[in-house]
Amino acid sequence: MSKVIKEFSRFAHQYDHHNEIQTQVAKILVSKLPARRYQNILDLGCGSGAVAKNLQERQYLYDTLTVFDSSHAMLDIHPDNKNIIKICGDFNSVDFTETFAQTKYDLLLSSSALQWSTDLDRTFSHLSNMSQDAYFAIFTAGTFKTLHTLAKVNSPIYSAETIEKSIEKYYSEVNFTLHRYTLSFDSVREMFRYIKKSGVSAGEKKLGFKETKCLMESYPLDHLEFEVLFIEAKV
Repeated sequence: MSKVIKEFSRFAHQYDHHNEIQTQVAKILVSKLPARRYQNILDLGCGSGAVAKNLQERQYLYDTLTVFDSSHAMLDIHPDNKNIIKICGDFNSVDFTETFAQTKYDLLLSSSALQWSTDLDRTFSHLSNMSQDAYFAIFTAGTFKTLHTLAKVNSPIYSAETIEKSIEKYYSEVNFTLHRYTLSFDSVREMFRYIKKSGVSAGEKKLGFKETKCLMESYPLDHLEFEVLFIEAKV
């Protein structure tokens, strides 16, 4: 099991209490959908079900919603209904598409997941063959920018430019929108607790006790920074 999967599984039961930004991101992503009804939708990296909940709240209709996640714990707390198909798997696996009963969907969604792709070109190559239309929201290296600078570590996720260059290889029509967010905290300790339990630090280099203490004492902001690239893509 990868570090990313372990991190999300570990705090799955607390995830909905520590994912304010991810909740906003899923809401914006679903609001971009042009039609009100779809046949078969795929939600890649579905987590605890933010996309599914927004589809329901906005009264989007679908025949089936296939939700795919690497964490059994996340799928366990994802909403259930007769039209939802749950699949556990890792989109970083070379043969991950073999886990699907069908290989074509009329809509592909992914919110706050694809930043953990270990090979963007391979991932987008697979996804472009699964659906003509895709809507992605991907966290970028601008997330935690000040924190990473002070800690002298590189972001574990891709820059917006890297994501854009990769996706343009596999989709003929692409629209990019970069959103920046901040999330304020009463204390730096509370901020670090959020980082640990929200899953956004999954797979990231861990600092030692002394390094963490020094960073907490020197962090100059009362908020964390987030950067998300929204993508509307057509093959």
